[in-house]
Formats: sequence, C-alpha cells, structure tokens
Amino acid sequence: MLAICKTIRQAIANWWSEFTLQTKLLAAATLVVSLVMSGLTFWAVNTIQQDARLNDTRFGSDLGLLLAANVTPLVAENNLTEVAQFSRRFYSSTSSVRYMLYADETGKIFFGIPFLNPEVETSLTIERRIKLPANYASHGGKPMVRQHMSPGGIVTDVFVPLVVNQKYFGVLAIGINPNPTAVISSNFTRDVTIAVFISIWVMVILGGVINALTITKPIKELLGGVKQIASGNFKQRIDLPLGGELGELIFSFNEMAERLESYEEQNIEELTAEKAKLETLVSTIADGAVLIDNNMQVILVNPTASKLFGWENTSDIVGKNVLHHLPSAVQTEITRPLYEMASGECDSAEFRILLNEPRNKAIRILLTTVLNLQRESIKGIAITVQDITREVELNEAKSQFISNVSHELRTPLFNIKSFIETLHEYGEDLGIEERREFLETVNHETDRLTRLVNDVLDLSKLESGRSYSLQGIDLAQAIEQTLRTYQLNAKDKGIELIQDIAPELPPVFGNYDLLLQVLANLVGNALKFTRAGGKVALRAYKLAAQPNFPNRQHQVRVEISDTGIGIGSEDQQAIFARFFRVENRVHTLEGTGLGLSIVRNIIEEKHQSKVHLVSEVGIGTTFWFDLNVFDEQDTSTLLEATDDGELSVAKD
Repeated sequence: MLAICKTIRQAIANWWSEFTLQTKLLAAATLVVSLVMSGLTFWAVNTIQQDARLNDTRFGSDLGLLLAANVTPLVAENNLTEVAQFSRRFYSSTSSVRYMLYADETGKIFFGIPFLNPEVETSLTIERRIKLPANYASHGGKPMVRQHMSPGGIVTDVFVPLVVNQKYFGVLAIGINPNPTAVISSNFTRDVTIAVFISIWVMVILGGVINALTITKPIKELLGGVKQIASGNFKQRIDLPLGGELGELIFSFNEMAERLESYEEQNIEELTAEKAKLETLVSTIADGAVLIDNNMQVILVNPTASKLFGWENTSDIVGKNVLHHLPSAVQTEITRPLYEMASGECDSAEFRILLNEPRNKAIRILLTTVLNLQRESIKGIAITVQDITREVELNEAKSQFISNVSHELRTPLFNIKSFIETLHEYGEDLGIEERREFLETVNHETDRLTRLVNDVLDLSKLESGRSYSLQGIDLAQAIEQTLRTYQLNAKDKGIELIQDIAPELPPVFGNYDLLLQVLANLVGNALKFTRAGGKVALRAYKLAAQPNFPNRQHQVRVEISDTGIGIGSEDQQAIFARFFRVENRVHTLEGTGLGLSIVRNIIEEKHQSKVHLVSEVGIGTTFWFDLNVFDEQDTSTLLEATDDGELSVAKD
C-alpha cells in the first residue's frame, strides 16, 4: 500500500514539475480564488442556517408559551381530559409540532402526543419520566429552548414550566420541526457551493492538462532545442504537429537551425583552412612560438619551441599549465611577468636566459599580450623564443677577437716605436752594428705587423659573405707552387721539402687561390716548428672505395706532414681557435695565431670538407683534408661557396 501511495505521489510530482512557472502561478491563484469563494459561500450558508435556527427557536418559544397559557389552568384543575383534547386539536392544527409531553412536578410524564395516552394506573403500568436539562429553571416562568440532531433533522426542544399563582405543577415539552423553506434554501445553497468548488477545480485540472499538451510541451521542446543550438548542435530539429502561432514558431526555429548548420559547415571549412595555414606558418618559422590563455594554459606550440624547451610530445603540453613544463631557469624569470601581463599591468617583456638543460644554450624570450578585435581585453599571451646561442658565441668571439688583435698589434707597434725612439735620441752614440741590429728588429716587427694585418684581412674577407667559385683545378700545380715558394726558406733552415703526388691525379672541386693559401699556411707552420735536419712532406692521392665509405672513390686526400715539435693532446682541440699559438707553449714570438683559423674556414665553410690532424710531441704533426673529384663530363657547371658554407650551382 505504501509503495502504491509513493508511486502515485511520485507520478503527481512528475506531472506537476512539467508545468511552467506561469501555469503553476495560475493554478495557485485559481486555488486561492476558489478557496475564498468557497469560504464566502460556506459563511453565507452558515449565516442562513443560524438565522433559520434562531427563527425556529423564537417560533418554538412563542408556540410553547401559547400552548402553556391554555393548558396550565386545566393542569392545575387536574382536568387531563380537556388537556388531551386541546392538545390533540393543537397538534392537528399545526405541522410544526413534532411531539408534546406533559410531566408533573416530579418529572413523571402523564400525557404525550404522539408518544403517550392517559391510561388507568395499575401495578403493571410502566412509569415514564422526562429528563430535564440541568439548567432548566422550574419556577422561572420562562421557557427553555434547545436544539438537537435527530434522524429527521434538527429538532427544537421547548421546555415551558406550568405555573399557576406561582405554584409549579409540572413542565410542558414541545418539539418543533425546522422551517422547511429555510432547510430547502440552506441545502440548495450548500449544494451549489460544493458544485461550484468542484467545477472550478475540474476547470483548473483540465486547463493544466490542456496547457501541458498544447503549450507547455512545445515550449519545453523549444527550450531544449535552444539549449542544443547554444551548445553548438545545429542539427537539432523539433517535430510537433501544431498550428497557429506555436506552429509558426517551431517552423521558424527549424529554419533557423538549418541556416546555422549551413553556416557552421561553411565556417568550419574556412576556419579549418585558416587554422591549417596558421599552424603551417607557426611550425615553419625559425623562432619558437607558444600561445597561452589568461590562465596560463597552452593553446598552441610549434616544433621549434618544443625543441628549445625539451618537450618530447607537443600534444602532451597543449591544455596544460605552461609554468609546470618550462625549464626551471625560464620558469623563475617569467612567472611573475606572465601574471602581470595577464592582469593588464604591462604589455610586453623581454628576457635573455642561459639554459643548462637539455643542453647549454642561450635563448631570448619575448612576451607579448594578444588582444581581442576591439583591442579592449586580453585574450592571451604570445611567447616567442629565439635561440641566440650562436649570437652570444659570435659576440664573445668578436670581443675576444678584438681583444686579441689589439694585443697582437700593440706588441710590434711598441717594439717599433721603442727602437725608433732609441735610434732618434741616441743614434749618434750607437755603433754601426747596434744601429743595424735596431733597424733589423724594426723591419722584423714591421713584417710581423704586416702578416698580422694580412691574416686579419684574409679572415675577415672569408667571413664577409663573399662568394667564391669552385671549379676543377689541378691540385698538383698548387702543391708545386707552394713548395717553390718555401724552397729557399726550407734550405736556409736545413729542412728537406718532400713532394709526393700520385700520378694521374684527377682535378678536384675547389678554388685555386683559397687552396693555395691553405697549403701555404700549413707548410709555413710545418717549417716554423721543424728543427734543422727535419722533413716536411706534401702528399696528394685519390682515395680507394671502402664498404662503409663508397663515396671515397670520388675524393682526393691532401696531407702535410712534418717532423717538428708536435702538438700536445691538450692543445689539439683549440689549435684552430683564433690567436691560439703553439709557440705560446714553447716561448717563441713568431706567428699571428690566425693561420689555422683561416685554414679551417676555407676547408670547412668553402669546400664542405673537414681538417684533421694527428700529432705527437717530439715526433711530428700531420694535417689532412679531403676534396671532391671534379667531374670532367660536366665542365659547364660551376659551384659557388658562400659564407654560410652552402654550395650554389652556377652555369656558364
């Protein structure tokens, strides 16, 4: 039973919840009006009934006094026959009297209509008494009136004391029927009130059902459809067979949804194309790019930024807080500026940060706010990351280069100035040999200064971006020219120059003047650090193909070997650095420290090869590099080498 009641209550609650607020308010207002009207009606009925009872009371009181005035003398004379006859006539003449009872002063009933007739008193006679109300006054002379409910309706009881000459002889009890006209009117009014109350609620229920079926349900369907449209589901449609205004509204809604769906498809295609363009652009730019929203969540990141920050999987970063994934050094620097920019306190910021992980490098980070189309509110922050490691290295190298050049220029200039001032001031006091020695020193320092300037100019020219044409050259001729240049120098120092060139050596791709400078620098260094009796050898031969190096058969190797002092293993990594000189270790002053830097630049940057060396202190040193063989079948093709080391093809 409880389960059934609970089910019914739940069904009513669900049914009630389907109504709109307006319908619920209308039902509540109807209920209040119906309750007020019903209350007023019941009040009117109750008033009418009270008036009817009051009239019955007055009528019964008057009727009892009238009857008592006629029968009291007869009762006093004990003329019961006359009392009975008069009472019957009186009872027959009016329909309002239901009963009449006469009782003596002890309450014993001696006559009643229609209940009791006078009988002969015998021992078998049943004694009947009237039970008077507790508040009945037997000597008051005024009737007592009360009402009680009987199966036939409300009966008015009138108790009239029978008093003659202030002597109490008993009581007359009369029952008065209610006024039939008032009863009919009261019942009619009651029935009409109940009917009106029931009719009102039937109308409310029917109105609610009709509202739910014809208005509430379509409105709820429309509300659900609008929510679906707002959430982006433009495929939403409403299918309800309704006419009138609701039917037109539903038709307009479906038409709007169709247009929005069409616009969405078109916009999605355009947005997809624009997004693809943007992603392609962002992914191909050299700088790292990260776009975040005001909550520091990553929206977009390109591969360059992922590489710089050491992010292996870009998809794992999107949607996450960027501060949780940045390197600690970057996080420390930009956390506060990011929050300041998100709150609108500043528009941009720039940082230079040195990263130790994932590898040592310097980066520049630019922070820029992204505004909406009206440029009124901040939509996010763009983080641009630039790898400036090479720039920092070049700046450091530039500073070091300037410092070294200044130092290298200062020494010969100081020596030249000192000796010239000495000759100027004390020339007459000096002997011929001393003056000749001073002049030789000045000449030597001048040559040293000239070599330094020439080397600096050569290195600057190589790094200036000037292009050099690469073509087929005769390497043997360049080697022979180099050896002829240093033949006298080698003879003076007692060093043997050896030339070992393979027969039928093919032409190589290269620039004759640049390769001649490479050979001159390497041979010059070899002669400088080789003692008398030593040897310096130049070799050139074509490499044989090997399983792991099939392209070697198209290369020629050039070797410059000496039996000089050698280079220690601790110096072999820095030997190609600018102004680094092995003689710094052996306390000589010859050389500028730029020769091998020039060699490396020419071989690696201009000829796309690499300079190697093997050396042992006290034994000697060997430098070598490989050059590509020139293809004689394509003599019309020339290659140009630029400062960035790339080769470009030029046609005759």
